Amino acid sequence: MIRFEEFGKSYGRQAAVVSLTCSVEAGEAVALLGPNGSGKTTTLKGAAGLILPTSGRVRIGEPPRDARLPDARRAISYLPQKVAFPEALTGREVLEFYRSLRGAAAERVPEVLKFASLNGSSNRGIASYSGGMVQRLGLAVALLPDAPVLLLDEPTAALDPDGLCAFYGLVEKRRAEGHTVLFTSHAERLAERGVMRLRLDREVPGLLGRIRQVAPGATRAGEELVVPGPAKDRPSVLDLVRSSGASIVNLVASEGRLDALYRELVAEERP
Repeated sequence: MIRFEEFGKSYGRQAAVVSLTCSVEAGEAVALLGPNGSGKTTTLKGAAGLILPTSGRVRIGEPPRDARLPDARRAISYLPQKVAFPEALTGREVLEFYRSLRGAAAERVPEVLKFASLNGSSNRGIASYSGGMVQRLGLAVALLPDAPVLLLDEPTAALDPDGLCAFYGLVEKRRAEGHTVLFTSHAERLAERGVMRLRLDREVPGLLGRIRQVAPGATRAGEELVVPGPAKDRPSVLDLVRSSGASIVNLVASEGRLDALYRELVAEERP
């Protein structure tokens, strides 16, 4: 479990993230979508305990612990956006090094090598690897420990179609095992949270704020209320609408179309 509680981070006068409140539960895979510079990497670093929040906090696991505490950091595995390894080492040597750091079992190395599918190049120097092979090796390193929380920054960058399919399958497996996955990517296929759109017969002051107590990502797009999130939250949102006295004129629910929502919301912010 990952819980952001009014998390904010600024670098001098530049705000990277402002008052983020949301949670990702066990067995969920959630994608952070947004243009460059929107704070996605900063958000992941906050969850990984790599930066000190300017405001708020991030908590990891059950029971929830501050993300910067050693116990919380041992519960996560983190893949940075830019992956680099010493070019003189082989892929297998890199994995053995990180396996020893994380205390993973020896049999994990051949398991993650199978996922990485380096085409027989695990004993070759990394200097000879393509960008996609380095990315696969980075994912393999992140998968070495059996961590309950997986944080992946642009994990599909440079992956070919075979690599993408392997990645999709692996994350689905982690979800089924009850792990928590938070990643930045445009690969919305993995994101299980859909979108519900509501158009009401009238505007109700304060209703959007009450809905955000249930679905923190709720927003307004023109005459519609746009409520992204898991389907299990929708009955609570509809109860709030009914109790407000407003009538629902139109309701549309769609699954896995975060790419379309992303383009729409980003377009609204651009001049």
